[in-house]
Amino acid sequence: MTPTIPFKPRKLPTQAIGAKIFHWVNIISLFIMLTSGLQIYNANPVFGGRAGWHIPPIFTLGGWLAGGRHWHFAAMWLFSLNLLWYGIYVLATRRWRHRFVGTNDLKALQKSKNSKRLSYAFHRIVYTSIIPILLLALFTGIGMYKPAQFYWIVDIFGSWQALRIVHFSSVPIVILFSMTHWLLGREAGGTELTESMFW
Repeated sequence: MTPTIPFKPRKLPTQAIGAKIFHWVNIISLFIMLTSGLQIYNANPVFGGRAGWHIPPIFTLGGWLAGGRHWHFAAMWLFSLNLLWYGIYVLATRRWRHRFVGTNDLKALQKSKNSKRLSYAFHRIVYTSIIPILLLALFTGIGMYKPAQFYWIVDIFGSWQALRIVHFSSVPIVILFSMTHWLLGREAGGTELTESMFW
C-alpha cells in the first residue's frame, strides 16, 4: 500500500496594496489622458493641420477642445502624482533592486539559456526604458499646457509644432509598453502574477 502524499496547494503570488493602487490609478489616468488627448488632437490635428485625419468621437473624451483639455490636465496631475508617490515608495522599500535593469540582466541576455530568466531580463529592460519616455511626455505636456510660462521648453524643441509631434509620438510608445509589460509579465510569472497586480 503506497502512502498518500498530502496535497499542498500552490501558493499564489501576492502584491503589496501600494503596487495595486499604483497600477489601477495608472490605467485610469492613462485611459483618460488618451481619450481626452484625442479630443484635443481633433481640434487641430498634429499631422495635416485642421484638414488632417480626425479621430471618431466614440474614442474621445470631453466633447470639445476645452472639455478635452480639462479632462487631460486633471488626469495628468493624477498620473504625475501617482508616479511621484510610486517612485518614493520604490526607493523607500528598496524595491528598485528588483524592478529595474541591472548588470545581471545584461549578462543574462548574453549567456543565459533559461527562457524564464531571459523574460525577467527583458521585462526589467522594458520597465526601465519607459521612465525617460514618461518623463519626456510630462515635460512636453507641461510646455504645451503653459507655453508662455515655460517658453524655454518650446525653444528646446525648436517650435510649437515640433513639441506637439514629440508629445503625440509618446502615446503609441506608452501603449506599446503597456502591452509588452503585460505580455512579459505573463510569460515570466503566468496569469496569476499579472492578476495579482490588480486583485
